[in-house]
Amino acid sequence: MFNNEVKIMFDIVLFEPEIPPNTGNIIRLCANTGCQLHLIEPLGFELDDKRLRRAGLDYDEYASVKTYANLEDYMARAKPARVFALSTHGVKSVYDTAFKEGDAFLFGPETRGLPKSLLSDMGKDNVLRIPMKPQSRSLNLSNTASILVFEAWRQCGFAGSS
Repeated sequence: MFNNEVKIMFDIVLFEPEIPPNTGNIIRLCANTGCQLHLIEPLGFELDDKRLRRAGLDYDEYASVKTYANLEDYMARAKPARVFALSTHGVKSVYDTAFKEGDAFLFGPETRGLPKSLLSDMGKDNVLRIPMKPQSRSLNLSNTASILVFEAWRQCGFAGSS
């Protein structure tokens, strides 16, 4: 059912993730969409956490997960074509952005988001938001990742899907 030799569509980069079930859900998302998951330490859990495994079910064997000591390590080793950060502070909508195969999507920790200094360094065109009602604080991390990945994949014609 799954082809482990499928070309990686996008990188999903979780910066210091804190909640195991969110990461587990994103493992499952990666397995079903051809994305590569990158985790930036420190992690708020162990990779063998039962809550992580429960959320990811048995999909971890179909998704590749790599860990990095810091974001600079990821950038140097993975060499992403373009990096888009997701933030409620973003001005540009994901629906006003043209995505390409090889793009990387950077998500911050669930309780605090990405550091403001990092967002500032990204530039306003690379800090994206998902539209929400005005009084809303934020969406769940794994839901946000799903929304973004499927919009980007749609734009790429769902390459590699059946």
